[in-house]
Amino acid sequence: MASTLKLILFLLLSFHIFSLVSSHQHHPLDSLTPSEFTLVRTIVNKTYPSSKLNITFHSKLNITFQYIGLDEPDKPIILSWLSNPKSKPPPRRAFVIARLDKQSHEIIVDLSTRVIVSDKVYHGHGYPLLTLDEQFAAIELPQTYEPFIESIKKRGLNLSEVVCSTFTIGWFGELKSKRVLKLLCFYIDGTVNLYARPVEGITLVVDLDEMKIVEYNDRLIVPVPKAERTEYRESKQKPPFGPRLNGAALVQPDGPGFKIDGHTVSWVNWKFHLGFDVRAGPIISLASIYDLEKQKYRQVLYRGFISELFVPYMDPTEEWYYKTFFDSGEFGFGQSAVSLKPLADCPTNAVFLDAYYASSDGTPVKISNAFCIFENHAGNIMWRHTETSIPEEVIREVRPDVSLVVRMVATVGNYDYIIDWEFKPSGSIKLGIGLTGILEMKGVIYTHTDQIKENVHGTLLAANTIGVYHDHFLTYYLDLDVDGEDNSFVKNNLETIEVTNHSSPRKSYWTVVSEIAKTESDARIQFGLKPAELVVVNPNKKTKVGNNVGYRLIPGSVTRPLLSYNDYPQIRGAFTNNDVWVTPYNKSEKWAGGLYVDQSQGDDTLAVWSLRNRKIENKDIVLWYTTGFHHVPCQEDFPVMPTLSGGFELRPTNFFDSNPVLKTRPPNLVHWPNCTNKP
Repeated sequence: MASTLKLILFLLLSFHIFSLVSSHQHHPLDSLTPSEFTLVRTIVNKTYPSSKLNITFHSKLNITFQYIGLDEPDKPIILSWLSNPKSKPPPRRAFVIARLDKQSHEIIVDLSTRVIVSDKVYHGHGYPLLTLDEQFAAIELPQTYEPFIESIKKRGLNLSEVVCSTFTIGWFGELKSKRVLKLLCFYIDGTVNLYARPVEGITLVVDLDEMKIVEYNDRLIVPVPKAERTEYRESKQKPPFGPRLNGAALVQPDGPGFKIDGHTVSWVNWKFHLGFDVRAGPIISLASIYDLEKQKYRQVLYRGFISELFVPYMDPTEEWYYKTFFDSGEFGFGQSAVSLKPLADCPTNAVFLDAYYASSDGTPVKISNAFCIFENHAGNIMWRHTETSIPEEVIREVRPDVSLVVRMVATVGNYDYIIDWEFKPSGSIKLGIGLTGILEMKGVIYTHTDQIKENVHGTLLAANTIGVYHDHFLTYYLDLDVDGEDNSFVKNNLETIEVTNHSSPRKSYWTVVSEIAKTESDARIQFGLKPAELVVVNPNKKTKVGNNVGYRLIPGSVTRPLLSYNDYPQIRGAFTNNDVWVTPYNKSEKWAGGLYVDQSQGDDTLAVWSLRNRKIENKDIVLWYTTGFHHVPCQEDFPVMPTLSGGFELRPTNFFDSNPVLKTRPPNLVHWPNCTNKP
């Protein structure tokens, strides 16, 4: 009965959902469409007709597309169009990184004129985003490689139960290297949890341009961890079972409270544009909030997305030292997006949207249900007060909180990342990140902690199984336009004042001493050194009582990188050396780890750009914030990890003249038969 009711509710909501998404003309920031991907492919292939076949990569063409995305118009052009949206929109262009004859080409295609307007070969360090197609081709190679087959036989394993996965190799001082990656393999006999059964000691190196194995090493034999207790599929679980959770029905008789016009979402007092990129995943643009007193929408965020995710592991041994991943720049958050499961990943009232990217041959790939958007009725309180000080009167005012969530999940290898953008009627934007999935595990000889007499660089989770220590650092790109483009970054330092003149019984108090960052060096912040509130203000706009309007960064947990600054992975990940950076807007400065991250050498990162120490006071500025986790695995993380949550908040600070949700009306009560709202 409960499941039938849930299905009925889902179907009823679907009726409203279909009416939410309207047809539209292209917005200049819309992601590329399937037909546009096809057009790009046609134009580029016409320019570079292939005279030879790349047999090893099973491709009809010699050219491969590593990245195709929107070449977004310059910001002033977008802002000019927004001031007159009925005018002709800027031309649609695509930015392409393609591999041709072992070189990386940067190509700009004008989609309206159907011509290539720019094509240059990249000669710097590093390589572009890995495609799924070339990774799938690489992991097939060991199955027919005789030395590997012999190594598997030597271990007494069944070759048909061995699967391999790709790992980027990093950079460790080499002057030059080929475009290669490493393969490590796993044993799936008795389980689908491949990461729990690593085949230690075997490493294969694949040249991606040649698509062949160029190095092979079988260094040691370690027992493969057992399959028992590694299964996580519901259908494979055996008694005793845990408690069954009670279900709940969320009903919106009038349908969801938001509308989607193309890629523009409108909800309560918010409007924003939702985009998708094969590297970044979700991109939020043009977020503005309606000011009830001023009777107009006011700018908050021009563009925001996860720029990079740095995941270094802390095992310096032969098979592990190079595991220092840049999940966005090497593997692609968008490319790793997975289809969301209705009623599980997202609640019954969610609306789902598809996303598209281009495969290595340029054909469009559809990710069904890549996004869900839903109103979150979590039982939180927007604001409240109970007043009992007035004689013979008790005043109790409460407003329930409702927020709008945009969600995507990216599964990058073993980890699943839950990415949330949450918009609140109060003007806050909460950016959430959830870590779940499977730990990266190492096979060892130990079955009990009493046997361990050395540093194993992790936690013993089960017999022969170590969960290796590691970090997750997510760097967000946040182009805040607080009530306009020209903003300043202010550090409101909290400083202790000693009372020495006996003017008060108190001996100390703290006060705020504001400091405006003049240049980039003034805005490099490491949390924990000095208490401060960080605010992006518009010095050209003031409230009625004279305060600069602003938005404050409320950081998440403080997680500092612990690697030496001169360690090669940290040179590449130097953008995490500070928790906060502020730079002047520059269209080309989007990716904190650089445009070419695979085997990069750290010479094109946020840390390098910022050395120019440009002026940032009363300028169009971008705030970069890194949040993260030091992950010490524990047995509760095995065999699959309960979600570990984090995030931060962008909160209005003197942006409004008073509480913007003072007059917010609570949701209408939904009356069910035989139900009451009385306690």
